Amino acid sequence: MDIENRKSKTRRIREWFKRKNRRADAYQRNEVSDDSEDDSLDDDLVGSLEIDPCIFTNELRIFVGTWNVAGRSPVGSLAVDVNEWLNLKDAADMYVLGFQEIVPLKTKNVIGVEDPTEATNWNLLIGKTLNDKYGCPWLTPMLNPISSENYHFVRFPGLGRRASFGGHSGFTGPELSKAQHAYGGSKYKLMASKKMVGVFISVWMNKEFLTKYCISDVKVSSVACGIMGYLGNKGSVSVSMSIEGTSFCFIAAHLASGEKRGDEGRRNHQVSEIFRRTSFPPSSEDDDNPHPITIPGHDRIFWFGDLNYRLYQDNILAKEFIKKQDWKALQEFDQLRKELEDGGVFEGWREGNIEFAPTYKYSSANCNRYTAGLPGRSGEKQRAPAWCDRILWYGKGVRQLSYFRSESKFSDHRPVSALFSIPIEVMKVTNPRKVFPTGTFLPMSSGKLEPIDSKGGARSTLLSLISKESV
Repeated sequence: MDIENRKSKTRRIREWFKRKNRRADAYQRNEVSDDSEDDSLDDDLVGSLEIDPCIFTNELRIFVGTWNVAGRSPVGSLAVDVNEWLNLKDAADMYVLGFQEIVPLKTKNVIGVEDPTEATNWNLLIGKTLNDKYGCPWLTPMLNPISSENYHFVRFPGLGRRASFGGHSGFTGPELSKAQHAYGGSKYKLMASKKMVGVFISVWMNKEFLTKYCISDVKVSSVACGIMGYLGNKGSVSVSMSIEGTSFCFIAAHLASGEKRGDEGRRNHQVSEIFRRTSFPPSSEDDDNPHPITIPGHDRIFWFGDLNYRLYQDNILAKEFIKKQDWKALQEFDQLRKELEDGGVFEGWREGNIEFAPTYKYSSANCNRYTAGLPGRSGEKQRAPAWCDRILWYGKGVRQLSYFRSESKFSDHRPVSALFSIPIEVMKVTNPRKVFPTGTFLPMSSGKLEPIDSKGGARSTLLSLISKESV
């Protein structure tokens, strides 16, 4: 009878987490759902865990940025531009950066073997910018990628939850070999990185945040939907992860170009393909809790990149609105705005108010003039101005704090970024020394990770010593 009671309680606990995360039904129906079931956890179930749980809400600040760099490699002088783009005066807990065209979209790059060089160079520049800002030394690059054996997981007894600290989960790749660093010294850690031809995503997290919260199930996915519908000159790279009880999905995309009427249909089709083909399949390292498999199965979703939506407007009138800085009037002709409305491919999604000039297409002559109307330069395309570079989101509780463009003249696009505040529910264990098995790692009140020995007390390990030294 006792065995049956324990099994029943375990099932009820798992069902509670399913409702809390709102995932299981969502990815089966391929839509984001809002459960209205009771979210309370019975007192007898709490007691059965033999811990003293306390659920509270914290705010997570996420910086999301997108930049089409026009096939140019990062150079040392670009550090000033990256610093301005990342807006480090108002530092975030997490930086999610999407790039397009980090390599020229030539045939050899599109159909050839992936070369991680440019992704590595961008990661090194991003890491240096993030960490130098706070006086943290940028450590010597590692020669070999960190393997799964180097992850440090936190498991909550009876719940099978885990967190990875100072690493990424579910994949390794040569593009990470020079950008993944040891524990000491740096303030921000590279959590995930993925490249597909010219589309690239890089996710960084504050190390202090890593020591306080449970980060789990970091996975990546890529969808190529360019030439013939399956080449990587266009498409997306995505990262999925869970922070405590909230699942996040970040999609960096580069959609079809073209400003002729009807070209938006190709972009809409690629959006549908990315929704349909992006997948985060279960792995052998997953715990027993349900994890989102598709994009809509996540609680909070961010879609950003060179989405290439243009203006239903001729160039002369568009430039008149730009001259007057009448962004509201100009947005009436914006293709993406139409897709955010009822019946559009992004119906139900949100975007902040656009209070900046169109981000494309600027002259390659390192100036602030749009190419439209300029005398034709050899090999330079003439394009009407448009807000090609955008950041969208889906999910409850997301609050956008800022939405702006930067003024780097590095490419024919201007980088765009947004800062978000997102509530996350955290379950803290208020009595972590109570009947925990040997070897369990828990965030203590000090924010450090301390293991529990066979007598229920904390013992020093290399991880705890490094954590103390690097503060």
